[in-house]
Amino acid sequence: MGSAAEPGPAPEERPRPAYGEYATPEEQRAAIRLPLPEAPAPPAASLSSVPHHAPLPVPRPTTTAARPTRRADRIITLALVVYGFITVLSAVPQLWHFNEFAQTWMTLAGIDATFTNTAAGDLWGRIGAAVFAIGWLITALLSWRSVIRGRLSWWIPLVGAIASFVLVSVCLTVPLLGDPAVVAHFGR
Repeated sequence: MGSAAEPGPAPEERPRPAYGEYATPEEQRAAIRLPLPEAPAPPAASLSSVPHHAPLPVPRPTTTAARPTRRADRIITLALVVYGFITVLSAVPQLWHFNEFAQTWMTLAGIDATFTNTAAGDLWGRIGAAVFAIGWLITALLSWRSVIRGRLSWWIPLVGAIASFVLVSVCLTVPLLGDPAVVAHFGR
């Protein structure tokens, strides 16, 4: 039999664990403060006395993820729409009185004559003014809808301005090219 003088089992000769390499799962969870996994489900035989219910559907999220705000896009879009509005306000009176505009244009172009296609000038000038105003209105509405939906919108006023300018330029070209003095000047 052993006496009290006999030494106990020798302590383990391995180094102290580092980085959890010798830690038990419980020690690892305690170190990272995670709860223990749930106990496994009891065998099916013990569930026979419990009534079976259909699993509940997974609830859907009640809110949608918020889109990022585009503050710079909103500011640029608003600035372009306001600039377009100022342009339309300054251009509509000139287009409404197209004959004066055409005479000034002919003088600047170096055509030493009087604009004589006044009936077509009045008609096409007013059509151009309406196209300009309606083009701005459509552009402003599309820009507003796009900004409200959180979409990238800065390009809408630019495309609207280009489309409006092309259409108004066609409206201005028709009466100018219908004037005999303009045709004679550029026909040389």
